[in-house]
Amino acid sequence: MAVHVRRLGSRRTPGEGLRLGTVRRPPRGVRKTDYASRDYFDVWLPELTPSAKLVEWALSKPFTPERWRRFVQAYRREMQSAQSERILEILAQLSRQAHFSVGCYCEREEVCHRSILIELLAEHGAKVARGNKAWAPVHNRLPRRGRRTARERSDDQVEISKGARWSEKRGSRWRLG
Repeated sequence: MAVHVRRLGSRRTPGEGLRLGTVRRPPRGVRKTDYASRDYFDVWLPELTPSAKLVEWALSKPFTPERWRRFVQAYRREMQSAQSERILEILAQLSRQAHFSVGCYCEREEVCHRSILIELLAEHGAKVARGNKAWAPVHNRLPRRGRRTARERSDDQVEISKGARWSEKRGSRWRLG
């Protein structure tokens, strides 16, 4: 029994359980009766999504390490409401009794609220399934996927390409490591 993290619309895996859609809006062009059969979600749970204002801010520019840190802090603040805390506690308890998954549409879960949501669930005592890509502390760094090259374009933006990896921040500049 555990909670899994999935991209909505991706093929279901055995043992994944009930899929919860933690998104602000249901998928466009899909009938409500087809959400589950087309692997989106079984239950829509928009209460665990970032606010519309936070999503608008997040999508306004590419993520840098500082912007990602600010997004994480803002989303965690939003999840401190009484309603969100109750839902997180219920899901944490449920994870000890059944398999279920939480998901979003974002392609890269490392830079998606679901990577923070899985941390919040774990902090509430949820049993987290091993092998979740998102299950790595992300609040102090820009998440990464494999090895990449970082080339500084300006002080505010870092371009990511395949081939190398992030290294530590020195001053206001990134260096390759």
